[in-house]
Amino acid sequence: MTRRHMRPLYSMLLLFVAATLAFAQEPLPNQQPVDVSGHWIISAKNWNGELNTKTIDLQQNGNEITGHFKGPDQSGGLQGSVNGHHIVFRNKTRHPLTFRGQVEGDTMQGNYHVMGKEGEFHAERTAAE
Repeated sequence: MTRRHMRPLYSMLLLFVAATLAFAQEPLPNQQPVDVSGHWIISAKNWNGELNTKTIDLQQNGNEITGHFKGPDQSGGLQGSVNGHHIVFRNKTRHPLTFRGQVEGDTMQGNYHVMGKEGEFHAERTAAE
C-alpha cells in the first residue's frame, strides 16, 4: 500500500486511540451512600485468629463519616467515607486501624489493617448503649 492509501487507516486508528483515552479518563461517578449512622458493635478476628470486640458510633454527612472508636486497648475519634455500599474509616488513636468493607442494611464486613497486619471484621448496628 502507498502512503496515500494508509492515511485513512492512520486517521481511523488515531481517532480510536483518542476516543479510548478520553473514555478511560472519565471519573467513576460517586454512588449515593448508604446510611451508616448509629452505634455499631464490631467483632474483629486478627491475624492470629484471636477475636475481640470494638464499638463505633458514626455520624454521617453525605459521603463523609465521623465518630468515635472504642477498642479493648485504645479509643478516640474516627473519620472516613462511604461510596455506595463501600465504607472506609480510620480511627485517630496511637495505633490507627483502617477498616474497609461493604455495608448491607444493619451489617458490615471486610478487612482492617493495623501496624502492617490485617484482620477480618463483621459489625452489627444496634441501639446505643
